[in-house]
Amino acid sequence: MATDAFESIVEDFEFLDDWEDRYAMVIDMGKKLEGLDTALKVPATKVDGCASQVWLVPRIENGVFRFAGDSDGLIVKGVIAVLGALYNGVPVGDVAGIDAHAELGRLKLEEHLSGQRTNGLRAMVERIRSFAAGAD
Repeated sequence: MATDAFESIVEDFEFLDDWEDRYAMVIDMGKKLEGLDTALKVPATKVDGCASQVWLVPRIENGVFRFAGDSDGLIVKGVIAVLGALYNGVPVGDVAGIDAHAELGRLKLEEHLSGQRTNGLRAMVERIRSFAAGAD
């Protein structure tokens, strides 16, 4: 049930043998992610439970879920980009059906993140799912 954008990341990861190369790809994705305007970096958009500061701004457009995000950490910003590939463009009613743990498991991402980053990733997924559930 993953988006084409996420499937593209999975394919790219399959061609990278070394985790350092995969890590570099995630960081590069974070560098390319458009940051949030400072006005959107407020307590209401901040995700608690993350080692780095993380902000997510979800929205629904014509029944389709999208979010923008930012972080003060490059790796975490890259993780936000990966989550964007997984969730952006999905009908809001389908967000809850995405098994983020299983999908991200295909990248073996959680295996290589610190405990705090893994907790932060879970908090981001929960924020996304919670917003979508409230909008559905």
